[in-house]
Amino acid sequence: MTDIATALPRPQIELPVRGEPYQRPGPDVRAALAPVSSATACATLHSMGIRRSFVAGPRPLSPGQRVVGSAITLQFMPQREDLASGAEQEYAERHTALWKVLEAVQPGDVLVVQAYGSAYSGCIGDILARYLKRKGGIGIVVDGCIRDSGRIRELGLPVWSTGVTPHYASQSDLFPWAYDVPVAVGGALCLPGDVVIADDDGPVIVPQAAAGEVAASARDHEEWEVFSRHRLDEGARLSDYYPLTSDSREEYEAWRSVQP
Repeated sequence: MTDIATALPRPQIELPVRGEPYQRPGPDVRAALAPVSSATACATLHSMGIRRSFVAGPRPLSPGQRVVGSAITLQFMPQREDLASGAEQEYAERHTALWKVLEAVQPGDVLVVQAYGSAYSGCIGDILARYLKRKGGIGIVVDGCIRDSGRIRELGLPVWSTGVTPHYASQSDLFPWAYDVPVAVGGALCLPGDVVIADDDGPVIVPQAAAGEVAASARDHEEWEVFSRHRLDEGARLSDYYPLTSDSREEYEAWRSVQP
């Protein structure tokens, strides 16, 4: 019986696909955003009119993990037998975007993976996660599953995913198609070079062009929240200190001026 994958004509499409070259945010931008929580970043972006920054679905593999880095992207697409499939199992993956994107990783990168929330494709496993970390990658956000979760947890690499699976990447219905391209993750658009802020509340995508403004505004927000917590713990009224009123803002500025 003839195998359909060999019987069908193959369109002239070169895989894997790679996007256009892009500029990563500088270390000063990442440093400015380093103390900013995903909640504050999300609220700040919302006030700027950017409503879809939260990556809904992926949860932290380990509690307390946190990362701020430059997005490097990987796009999975549905398999189609005349183009790409997992029929040759994981040995075929070494010729795909999954291997290529790992070779492109630079220090400070966070791998962001579009996988449609699939419960079956194990987009990243232990060996690939180790290689990403060795290249200087600092985290992974997957709109889908990972495999070898125990070993990755021991590795200490921060990972956000929608779950775990024993499957390898192309074992089910997806195939690693392209890298360094725009991806859709958990309802959010992520472009290569955007900034990823992820913690226990989940990942948030900060557009690279807005990173400086987000850093400045979010830093002020988080600083006055420290002051507000202090005053509320002393017994102050909530409506006077969250958010700040004109009077409590004046009080905050005086308090801030004498802090280390």
